[in-house]
Amino acid sequence: MNSEFSNGLPFMKMHGLGNDFVVVDLRGRAPFMTADLAKRIGHRHFGVGFDQLAMISDGTGDAHLTFYNADGSQAAACGNATRCIARFLMDETGKQTLELTTERGTLAARDMGEGMTSVNMGHPLLDWQDIPLAREMDTLELPIDGAPTATGMGNPHCTFFVDDVHAVDLAQFGPKFEHHPLFPERTNVQVAQIIAPDHIRMRVWERGVGVTWASGSSSCATAVAAARRGLTGRAVRIDLDGGTLHIDWREDGVWMTGPSAHVFSATLTPEFLKGTL
Repeated sequence: MNSEFSNGLPFMKMHGLGNDFVVVDLRGRAPFMTADLAKRIGHRHFGVGFDQLAMISDGTGDAHLTFYNADGSQAAACGNATRCIARFLMDETGKQTLELTTERGTLAARDMGEGMTSVNMGHPLLDWQDIPLAREMDTLELPIDGAPTATGMGNPHCTFFVDDVHAVDLAQFGPKFEHHPLFPERTNVQVAQIIAPDHIRMRVWERGVGVTWASGSSSCATAVAAARRGLTGRAVRIDLDGGTLHIDWREDGVWMTGPSAHVFSATLTPEFLKGTL
């Protein structure tokens, strides 16, 4: 084991509307993580458990963020984790605005007061090759039963508009489309119900994770898809199983605003880490 972590590896447990994360702060250290270690930490019985793991490292902005799913695969974007970490860094530094670099690009964050944090998740990717899809097609209505909309937010999304989100067995529905051949990198799957022109009820199956209480990038993708289809305006409230996010698709990108929670800080033991660092 790397002697730098001979006393264990500190981490934080955070969540955004029940979408939960293990956050490892490696600023000032050489960033590291492996798919195997991320998967072990993510196991809810033999590790800590998370929907995503986020690693904070030094970057050209205020920090650089790297994300892993619970199955050990990497993700370029994770909106709720970005918002949680932005809140942590704002509390640490006293700053009201931040620039966080990710594989998705540089994301701006703002303190909105009363515990609310807003993150610009960037411009949506709407062309088939950017999402990516397996072949050229109209991304507004895919040639799949239910005619879902495909959107890229640094990770692929497939949004189904339904009459009642609770009538969908998401545990059966999600895997069927996560692994659909039209999505060579798999996809996040959303079922969305339009409540009003500025209000959506949504549930989500996350790629590499499963059913989650919330998802920031999925909320952004769903808001974009609904606006593109003329079902809503560009600013919407999205109610998820874990609470509410506010999404605003503006000229400079898709802004996501919501609460976050730092639940506890702890340390992974040297015994747990043995042979992995």
